[in-house]
Amino acid sequence: MGSVDNSSTNAPLNPVAGTSEMVDDGETTEWLKYSKKEVCELCSHKYSFQPIYRSDMPQTLPLSEIIRGILLNMGRILRCWAIYTLVLVAWLGIVPITACRIYRIVFSASLSNMLSLPFQLFSPDNLLVDCLKGCFIVSIFLCAFISLVWLREQIIHGGPQEWLNLEDVARGANAENALDDNVDAVVAEARVEIAGNDIEGGEVEERGDDVEQGQEDVAVQDQADNDNWREWERVADELTWQRLLGLDGSLLFLEHVFWVISLNTLFTVLFAFLPYQLGHFFLKAIGLSSRVAYFPTLTSVLLGYFILSLIVRCLHVTAKISRLAPMYRILGMCYLVLKVFLLVLTEIGFFPIICGWWLDICSLPLFASSLSRRIASFVVSPTSSLFMHWLIGMVYVFYSASFVLVLREVLRPGVLWFLRNLNDPEFNPIQEMIELPVIRHLRRLIASTSIFFTTILLLVYVPLCFITRYIPSVLPFNLSLAAETPVSELSLELLVLQVVLPALLEQTHARTILKTVVRTWCCIFGRLLQLEHYLLPMEENENGRQK
Repeated sequence: MGSVDNSSTNAPLNPVAGTSEMVDDGETTEWLKYSKKEVCELCSHKYSFQPIYRSDMPQTLPLSEIIRGILLNMGRILRCWAIYTLVLVAWLGIVPITACRIYRIVFSASLSNMLSLPFQLFSPDNLLVDCLKGCFIVSIFLCAFISLVWLREQIIHGGPQEWLNLEDVARGANAENALDDNVDAVVAEARVEIAGNDIEGGEVEERGDDVEQGQEDVAVQDQADNDNWREWERVADELTWQRLLGLDGSLLFLEHVFWVISLNTLFTVLFAFLPYQLGHFFLKAIGLSSRVAYFPTLTSVLLGYFILSLIVRCLHVTAKISRLAPMYRILGMCYLVLKVFLLVLTEIGFFPIICGWWLDICSLPLFASSLSRRIASFVVSPTSSLFMHWLIGMVYVFYSASFVLVLREVLRPGVLWFLRNLNDPEFNPIQEMIELPVIRHLRRLIASTSIFFTTILLLVYVPLCFITRYIPSVLPFNLSLAAETPVSELSLELLVLQVVLPALLEQTHARTILKTVVRTWCCIFGRLLQLEHYLLPMEENENGRQK
């Protein structure tokens, strides 16, 4: 509220009396607050704003009110601490431990373990180890769930519709008789047009009413669909990360924890246990179950997925013959998902492993090692050896792809037509896996394996054999380490691939030097073989002639 300072001698009896009738008091007060001035613009009187309290307001706050406020704040802090602690324990404790122990119990396939599930879930044994394993399992299932949702959208919007809709299959089957169908359609349209001229006016109006009624029905259906989408969008907008994880202070996240545990159990049974049982049953049926000494679980799971994809493919063909449209669509979706999964696993998992093993075998003369020592190293630690060779293969594939990109910058466009351009904005490997048949992917895999193996043979094995024969004092390369084990040699290879090569390629002039070497090589050998115009662009040819 404004209070006027009347200490001035020239203060009028009723300040700003001329404007009080024309201007509302509330508006005047708001304007005075907004102007942030200390003197009235009309009468030059000083004013100030002071809070007005009740008449029974004490001069100082009672101690009980202060203690009450402190207790309320402490209660609020304790409540937030309790909720955040519960959230932390639920998401980083209960969920991963439950996922790990359910995974272990499911794969044990024992009735006694199934009955003792509630006791094993809350057992205090190996909490930290089970928590770490559970976090890994939950991460895999979460990535798998997100990948499935994304892959489903890719298949629906850009996938081959003949795998999902029987109508597209029928349309493709009748493509040979398209000319006859067009002729029949033209004749039928002509007859309909002639007959339409004889329709009476009442029939036309009745048909018009039917069309209007149909349009109204379609409009109502579209409105219902739009309302449904708005409802889903509203739910998605309301579900934030704070609300999902329970950081908003509510206990609604306990329901989300329950659903995550249920989905983990479902994923464990459907995507891990059933393929494992299928593959294990097949290995046992052919008598190879006892002979698989390394990675038996992984072998059974992968074999189960392969057999499951064959079963789904056969059922898909059966649904096509039986004209079961819903079953045909579901089985087609499942088959495409399984096909993409197996192809991704082959290109990212199996292909780098065989490249790493082939590179290791071809580089044996570098360390005067033997294949038996590599096999002994694998027997001692199969997981570490497999991971090491996969990592070496991935690094080799990555630098090979980088070198191909350098070649594309130097060579004439179209020379490397047989290699896929990774910089092409339209290049989508997942979409190619969905659309192209499996036979074509197998041909590509065989061609890539042949090219990479030949490259390793020419770049690694042949130079090492040449050095061993003509300069024997250079090799082998010995490295003194604390423990003379085969793993030490692999560690040296990993050091070279992960430290030395990236340090060289990260230099600003390394790429320029590499391009210069490639261009010089193409100029020299292109002139000798009369392929200079084919290998290099016209600008490079003119520059080479001037030099």
